Amino acid sequence: MEFAVPILLGLPDDAIAPGSQGQLGLGATYFAANNGRTNVAELFVKQASVRFTGLGGIAGHSFKAGRMEFIDGTEVMPRNATLAAVKRDRIAHRLLGNFAFSHVGRSFDGAQWALAGRTLNVTAFAGRPTRGVFVVDGWSGLDINVLYGALTGQTGTGTSAGEWRVFGLGYFDRRDGVLKTDNRPAAARAADTEPVDLGTFGGHYLRTVPTAAGAVDLLAWGAVQIGAWGVLDQRAGTFAVEAGWQPQALEAIEPWFRGGYNYGSGDGNPSDGRHGTFFQVLPTPRIYARFPFFNMMNTGDAFGEAIFRPSRSLTLRSDVHAIRLASPDDLWYAGGGAFQSSTFGFSGRPSSARTGLATLYDVSGDYRVNGYTSLTVYYGRAAGRSVTDAIYARGADADFGYLELTFRF
Repeated sequence: MEFAVPILLGLPDDAIAPGSQGQLGLGATYFAANNGRTNVAELFVKQASVRFTGLGGIAGHSFKAGRMEFIDGTEVMPRNATLAAVKRDRIAHRLLGNFAFSHVGRSFDGAQWALAGRTLNVTAFAGRPTRGVFVVDGWSGLDINVLYGALTGQTGTGTSAGEWRVFGLGYFDRRDGVLKTDNRPAAARAADTEPVDLGTFGGHYLRTVPTAAGAVDLLAWGAVQIGAWGVLDQRAGTFAVEAGWQPQALEAIEPWFRGGYNYGSGDGNPSDGRHGTFFQVLPTPRIYARFPFFNMMNTGDAFGEAIFRPSRSLTLRSDVHAIRLASPDDLWYAGGGAFQSSTFGFSGRPSSARTGLATLYDVSGDYRVNGYTSLTVYYGRAAGRSVTDAIYARGADADFGYLELTFRF
């Protein structure tokens, strides 16, 4: 059993601007989510579950029920260290996550079944997300049902290893009176009281390839999405293609260079009876947007990344992201999904018929002091482009930084 005690002090009460500017930073988000209180705290059960293993005398056959965290893409941890790192940082959390970067996080009340063999794993999950993320009261659940199933396979051995997965995800939002965030006029959205019932189907493929110049890793991930977005038909899609190289030179700092492109479709016509914006369900957005002013909805993100590991305890990383909206007729979306009964969970700002969002430059350092203590430093600067220029006339650039000390016991 795990308890959580989020304590938030001195939240800003003057960081919500009128109109499309809205909440100016995470402090404003915490303030709004907790009913306009500047000092809040709560004790609640974060996880409490039972797990049965070896069912029917079969090794790898398990069942778990109760309150738990669930993260899509983590059903299997590859033996290859490169594959494991890529899967942890570039596959997991894309659609279902624990929102670990916020002070509260997300759990699910549900059940998980798994049958794991030497090269194949079958996992099924059914649950309901809890309140939390930005709301300190994480006791109750939300009227949302999530169904997930995946088949994962391992290929190759040693330094030439691979992994594939196919999955299906159902999302059924039955919350009453929640205004959907999309590009329709306000009156049309207010009149649409039908539920959101979506099916997302996709998969991923990972591969490491040893070369004379160093190990190369390849990633492909994608999904299509169908169903009902209220009174609209849902037809959307998303994909990611990425590659990395770990040169054998400069072994003292173990460099790793990666790059790729992530895309989530946008809606091109708010009046055609079809919703084309990819809905990211319940992710942990900061895994892919370390300065989390964007997500994978109506977004194209071309990025480059450099990682240096001068010691086992220290990892340095720097990213550059060129972020554009996929459709100028849709919104600029942010957020990571439902976290309370009264708000949708994703925000949307107007694009002003433009697509240039921002260029993000960031740098971070992670230092593991010992097995229980770690220190993280992060700084990111977003250079605004045409979309943000139209919203923030007094300055479209933004900065985000933090220092985090973590104790695990």
